[in-house]
Amino acid sequence: MAKPAKNDRQKVIDDIRSKQKGAERNRGLAIVGVCVVVAVLILAYPLYGIIKDKKQQSEFESMNLDSIGAPASVCQDVTTKPATGNQQHVEPGTPIPYEDAPPAFGTHYNMWDTIERKMYTAEDRPDLGELVHNLEHGFTILWYDETIAKDDKAMNELEGIAAKFDTDDDNYRNKFKIVPWTSEDENGASFPDGQHIALTHWSVGGDASDTSKQVGVWQYCSAVSGAAVYDFVQEYPYTDSPEPNAI
Repeated sequence: MAKPAKNDRQKVIDDIRSKQKGAERNRGLAIVGVCVVVAVLILAYPLYGIIKDKKQQSEFESMNLDSIGAPASVCQDVTTKPATGNQQHVEPGTPIPYEDAPPAFGTHYNMWDTIERKMYTAEDRPDLGELVHNLEHGFTILWYDETIAKDDKAMNELEGIAAKFDTDDDNYRNKFKIVPWTSEDENGASFPDGQHIALTHWSVGGDASDTSKQVGVWQYCSAVSGAAVYDFVQEYPYTDSPEPNAI
């Protein structure tokens, strides 16, 4: 058999090289394509979350406060106990052993949180000593536990509730905050079994001139309830507090 001519051999070699280059080019394009898809997904995921959150919040915008979340029947009866700590201020950072989960009154820091911010997470929440000072100034505080913090639907409902209280610091009716209650706060006390939300208020008990009448007010709920919040702030407005005109 005759040997292939030199030109034929070169043609075979060139064909092989050409095929190898084509395969490498296709692999390169495939890698680039995969990278592009991954990059798009990385960029799109947070954007999707933003769009989803905005859509959910727009749904709450058209709802009344008492229509958000579960009915008020998911909450226990309101309870009270005599309050202490009026005008008892300590320096920030001073340990304060609050006995209740969460506190509705007590010794507190000589500083407090502003009215503008309505909702916090465990990462940026003010110290308990500040929040108790807010209670003295007439705030109602909604506390949510770690079960709620892990529930996206419940957290969206809380955001919807927070948005119903304007950030205008000239309107003291907006003295309302939503904050987390964590295992680090418990100090031996915790929410009642099956309850994941707590509403608290520091009331003058019907007689602003007699500090012995002051009471802490609690209401525990098993789920987020805008209806319960509505009823609670109507029953215990900012004016029913030791220092309603302080901000």
